[in-house]
Amino acid sequence: MRSILLALTLICRLVAPAFASPSDHTLRIGLREDTDVLDPTLSGTYVGRIIFAGMCDKLFDYDPKLNIVPQLATGFEYKDPTHLILHLRSGVLFQDGEKLDAAAVKYSLERHLMMPRSLRSGEINDIQSINIVDPLTVELVLKEPNSALLAQLADRSGIIVAPEVAKKEGADFGLHPVCAGPFKFVERVPQQKVVLERFKRYWDAKAIHFDRVEYIPIVNSAVTLANLQTGQLDIAERIVPTDVPSVDKDPHLRIVMDTSLANEGIIFNVANGPASKNPTGESTKLRQAFELAISRDALIHVVYNGLYTPVAQANPPSSQFYVPSIVPPKRDINAAKALVDASGSKPPITLTLLVPNSPDLLQAAQVIQAMVQPAGFDLKIRAMEAASSLAAARAGDFQAFLIAWSGRADADGNMYSFLHSGYGFNVGHYSNPEVDALLDKARVAQTVAERRAVYADLWKLEREDMPYIYLWSAKNIVGIWKTVHGFRQVPDGIIRLQGMRFAQ
Repeated sequence: MRSILLALTLICRLVAPAFASPSDHTLRIGLREDTDVLDPTLSGTYVGRIIFAGMCDKLFDYDPKLNIVPQLATGFEYKDPTHLILHLRSGVLFQDGEKLDAAAVKYSLERHLMMPRSLRSGEINDIQSINIVDPLTVELVLKEPNSALLAQLADRSGIIVAPEVAKKEGADFGLHPVCAGPFKFVERVPQQKVVLERFKRYWDAKAIHFDRVEYIPIVNSAVTLANLQTGQLDIAERIVPTDVPSVDKDPHLRIVMDTSLANEGIIFNVANGPASKNPTGESTKLRQAFELAISRDALIHVVYNGLYTPVAQANPPSSQFYVPSIVPPKRDINAAKALVDASGSKPPITLTLLVPNSPDLLQAAQVIQAMVQPAGFDLKIRAMEAASSLAAARAGDFQAFLIAWSGRADADGNMYSFLHSGYGFNVGHYSNPEVDALLDKARVAQTVAERRAVYADLWKLEREDMPYIYLWSAKNIVGIWKTVHGFRQVPDGIIRLQGMRFAQ
């Protein structure tokens, strides 16, 4: 035990800066993994969203109750169901000194829509055209009514980038991004840190009380805990459930825990290149058998102390879009074996699962590996750094992928880009015209009840095809020093720096 603690201490010294007292006005936030590219159009990681919250304001944001609130936009109105008017905040500057105006909003939204490999295009693809009404007013002309659009503008699709910098840098914009948020980009050292510095001309400067923010990726949860306990981190954005008691008993720390929008699941490669040509990728029966061999309850109990919630759909039980009739099946090895036999495949059926290399996900993969073996699956585990695993999945370099999604308040953000043909997070290239039609129909529906009814029909189809096995909905569990005041937990898990400060 002594040698383990010594090793952790040495690792902490390598991955984190020396302890700094609140007097230096630098906030240090531990992230569960490293981000991918710091370009809001191309970014796909959850931790990237946390960094963007410090660097890039959006048109709208969420409050702790998931109400959409103004940020760069002061308000909106619909002239009719397909004409959305956005009113912009005056006096806002980008971090290079450019003014944020209607032309900048038009440029950024068109960039999200048309840039090659954009992950935002599927989120706002109902925008047909963008008109500048006056310097502080933008009109979005929609192809058809879209009840989810405002929610997308409260996320990465609503981030407005500095046009002149983005035009100059092109695909390299993510190396030194410039936005209109409270902190400007200073440097990124991959796998070590992202450093931001206070932008003194920020439009809401009175809400910012730190000079610098450092985001420090630490994959190992034990190292995260050690860094938090020694004061080398002020906030750990994710504490795994097994470490909650250790934080609880530390007199200097507190746990902030609440419901989450996040889900974890397994995406199968069904049509994305040569890797899809494997028995499980080509057989719905085998994918259904794979699910029936898993006990979500046992998996969650072993890995997460039972704190997470088993699910069989993208939206958590706390969501207004949750469909109560869609529940996880009980583990049934005999039924799984029967499906394997009906598939015509002969066990053992080899399948490789791509897994981000965090300890808890690797443990989850190992539990799944043991669970599916009696049904006839020989599951191999391929561990990879998180951002690299996402890049590999998008390139089709996988057979199955254990993927986390941080979740969105609106169901469309949890489903459309994952299940609709041809969009960014549909890395398995699943395509079902009926599912596409239902996803489009849900956007046009105007009430929650109407949309939930559409989603109920959609989940029946999804569970027949089984391109995606949803496993659990997580909780937001943050570890934070008691000297940090003003932290507001929002179910999307994003750390918003406005209003936070060190105790005097």
